Amino acid sequence: MQTTCHYQSPLGDILLVSDEQGLCGLWFEDGRYYADTVEDDAQPGTSPALDQARRWLDEYFAGQAPTWLPPLHVQGTPFQRQVWEQLLTIPYGRLVTYGELAKLRHRTSMSAQAVGNAVGKNHLSLFIPCHRVIGAHGNLTGYGGGLERKIALLELEGHLASDFSWPANFSDAVSKIKLEK
Repeated sequence: MQTTCHYQSPLGDILLVSDEQGLCGLWFEDGRYYADTVEDDAQPGTSPALDQARRWLDEYFAGQAPTWLPPLHVQGTPFQRQVWEQLLTIPYGRLVTYGELAKLRHRTSMSAQAVGNAVGKNHLSLFIPCHRVIGAHGNLTGYGGGLERKIALLELEGHLASDFSWPANFSDAVSKIKLEK
């Protein structure tokens, strides 16, 4: 049985979902794949995993680098789970490219595109930090919660907007959304 709750972040409403094994979903309200793995009989409520997730998010949005994770129930294909495990190794404030991520653990057969597809299916963003993955040459690429949020998350972790190559339609993205302190 899944339990749901909402968390009001500085970047908008977040839906959190847990089951008996741990946290199994985090989505920004208007994000891609919003609630796509939430079961029909999921009920609003609380659980130890949801309580821990809210504490972790409080720390994170306060500009701290949490050194712990709530219990996670990661669900995906073996390949997706391998990519997500690699995402967990990216330290707070660090960035990697899709190509670099593909080369981790000496997996030469893993393409950057395959990695990108797996990263995009991550249902535990923030906890499994897919926002820390960028395109080659510093290009900002998609994020399930929206590029404006990706920018704000990277700024929270100490990066400047000038560090990145911007898609033409996001030249003013930084001014669209800011973290409220």
